Amino acid sequence: MELNRRTDQVAWGPSGPLFSSRSLSHWTTAFAVLATATALSCGALAGQVPGQQPPSPNPDRPYLSPEANRLPNVNDQMRMREKKLKQQNFEAANTERKKQIAGDSEKLITLAMALKAEMDNTANGALTPDLLHKVEEIEKLAHEVQEKMKLTVGIN
Repeated sequence: MELNRRTDQVAWGPSGPLFSSRSLSHWTTAFAVLATATALSCGALAGQVPGQQPPSPNPDRPYLSPEANRLPNVNDQMRMREKKLKQQNFEAANTERKKQIAGDSEKLITLAMALKAEMDNTANGALTPDLLHKVEEIEKLAHEVQEKMKLTVGIN
C-alpha cells in the first residue's frame, strides 16, 4: 500500500490497516461538533424543569400548552353529547319522580288523617270493611312512595 507520508498515516492491526489519520480526523471533528451541539441544547433547557410550563410572555394570560387547546375528535364529541343527553334525561326523570313522591306523600297524609278521624268517630274502635279498605289503600300508597324513593338516587 503506497501512502503519502505527510498526509496519510495508517494504523496497523493484526489483520491489516485499521484506519487512516485523515478518516480519524474527520470522525474526531464530527464527534466534537455533535458534543458541542448536545452541550448547547442541554444548556438551553437547563433552566426548564421537565413537566413545567415555560414562562408566559404576558403575565396576565397564562401559557396553555397545545394539548390543552386541541379540539376533541368526533368520537369524543359524540361520547360527550351522549353523556350530556343521558344526564339531562336522568335529571328530568328524577325531577318527575320527586314531583310524584311529593303528590303521593300529600295524598298519604290526607288519607291517614281521614282514617284517624273515622277511627275516632267509632265508639268501640272496631274496624269496618270501609276502614280496612282505607288502611289497605294507605299501605299500597306508602309502598309505592318507598319504591319511587329508591329509584331517586344518583346516575351510575
